[in-house]
Amino acid sequence: MTDLATDRSAPKPLPEDVLLRVDNLVKEFPITRGLFLRREVGSVKAVSDISFHIKKGETLGLVGESGCGKSTTARCVLRLIEPTSGQVWFQRDTDGSGPPSEAINIVTANKQSLRSMRRQMQIVFQDPYASLNPRMTVASIVSEPMVVHQAESKAHRIDEVKRLLEIVGLNPEHANRYPHEFSGGQRQRIGVARALALNPSLMVLDEPVSALDVSIQAQVLNLMEDLQGEFDLTYLFIAHDLSVVRHICDRVAVMYLGKIVEISDRDTLFEKPMHPYTHALMSAVPIPDPTLERRRHRIILEGDVPSPANPPSGCRFHTRCPIARVPGICSDEEPLLKEQAPDHLVACHFPEVKKLF
Repeated sequence: MTDLATDRSAPKPLPEDVLLRVDNLVKEFPITRGLFLRREVGSVKAVSDISFHIKKGETLGLVGESGCGKSTTARCVLRLIEPTSGQVWFQRDTDGSGPPSEAINIVTANKQSLRSMRRQMQIVFQDPYASLNPRMTVASIVSEPMVVHQAESKAHRIDEVKRLLEIVGLNPEHANRYPHEFSGGQRQRIGVARALALNPSLMVLDEPVSALDVSIQAQVLNLMEDLQGEFDLTYLFIAHDLSVVRHICDRVAVMYLGKIVEISDRDTLFEKPMHPYTHALMSAVPIPDPTLERRRHRIILEGDVPSPANPPSGCRFHTRCPIARVPGICSDEEPLLKEQAPDHLVACHFPEVKKLF
């Protein structure tokens, strides 16, 4: 019998309702110097020992300031970039040769296993202007995953492309056009159609509406919600616009400087945040009622975000935290992500901060 302690690539059981689980994920980018003899002098700690899970059919939002490690986390989950350490367990459907589903560690999976899992894990990139090849027609772009994975015969690909274009709200007759002939919202729909081509179970949405006009954002978000219900999709939704997150996400994880500082369901996080950084984020969300907007207390964080190449000791937020005990426990000890309420995890030495704001 295989010992999972010694063989991390061996299948590891996941709860039936969990599609993806990330354990102690770390990603560091080396800093090198020297003109001819390059030597490593440090590292950028983009993602530092984070853990979370996503249930089947739900949308987990990953939010935080620019540069906090959201997109790096997503690329490590899909293994588009190699993690430094950690494990990413994905419950994939098998082709009939094994059990109905099995948990595979993506980080240690071999090329053959990883290739088969690519069909079930897709990504929609942030910039629809850069993520589509300008020299390829829409038909070629959407059918490319089918060609790579030999998912459809050549005779059926064009029919499948037209079906996918119709699903995402585009005219199937425009399959022979090029990306420059479409608006930003239409290009993002093309990207969504490409991601759906292999019928995935997990889709990573890397700020899919941040490059679009506000009037178009709602259309794309509503499309994503409709597709989730129709195709039983699970989303990892990355964003920094909290209004968008509140609209589409079921649970939310808040990141700061490579660490997850709070995880909770959407309503609890927006109504009863417990981490001081989350309080600051929520105070920046506009309120449509002018009376309430004038009354509420805005939290302005002082100082700059520290460098991920040299993060602060202890709690990484203590240099900007309005309630940090400095010198003291905040600067000396790193807080663990603990459950402070049912399904509400917070990494703070003083989670009672909710009483102070």
